[in-house]
Amino acid sequence: MDGVGGSLLLTLSSGIDLEWWTALVLAAAGVLGGFINTVAGGGSMLTVPALILLGLPADVANGTNRVGILQQSLTGVRGFNEAGKLDRSAILPMLAPTVSGAVLGALASVWLDPAVLKFVLLGAMIAIAALMLLFPDVIAPPEGTKTYSLRERPTGFLMLFGAGLYGGFVQAGVGFVLIAALAAGLRYDLVRSNALKVVCTALFSIASLTVFVSTGRVAWIPGLILAGGMTVGALISVRFALTVEQRVIKWLLFVMVCLTAGSALLFG
Repeated sequence: MDGVGGSLLLTLSSGIDLEWWTALVLAAAGVLGGFINTVAGGGSMLTVPALILLGLPADVANGTNRVGILQQSLTGVRGFNEAGKLDRSAILPMLAPTVSGAVLGALASVWLDPAVLKFVLLGAMIAIAALMLLFPDVIAPPEGTKTYSLRERPTGFLMLFGAGLYGGFVQAGVGFVLIAALAAGLRYDLVRSNALKVVCTALFSIASLTVFVSTGRVAWIPGLILAGGMTVGALISVRFALTVEQRVIKWLLFVMVCLTAGSALLFG
């Protein structure tokens, strides 16, 4: 390693080199991605390309991103729980659909081209954006709206399974699908939807990361750097979500849905 003014060079297990300034850029992408993922969704549209720009193959970038997603999700769960916004009674029933979907999705990602889900993602994003514009109460239920269990709303079970399947496969944009399941399907407000969303993300991140690690698709050094940044972003995001009005979260969600849909259309 050079002197104080020199470059800090980290050689990754994948065979690429990471200098101190690219490590900072990766950490900054993690902060922004962690913030966006926790309060809305779509942060992986920043973090996965950042990993690819470092020289990681797309499948390794996809797996490495899960290290940060898991840490960000655990941080978000703790923050929302401490603020009393986490419906802990709903967590156990969500295990089956989210984890089973994530395992199947992660296994599929090992041998399927992610482009297979491009038009599914794009269609889902356009549908969610249209719902938010035409029927805002569907995605952002008014305060006092009755919430439902998975037993009362079986469609919520199917939506969570689909979210786990997609999240295990690609990850990018899964937060929108989870919010649709929790807000539109089970009628949670956006703050409590986000709280349960990060629980679901943590659950299927554990499942999918296990698959990616076992198949050698995780580069640990950039993954841990990214995780550090995403942890900071999640901490900031939880505080933001707890202090702003729900309409602010709704419009941030709408903007991120449109940006994600645009990215899928132009660059997917």
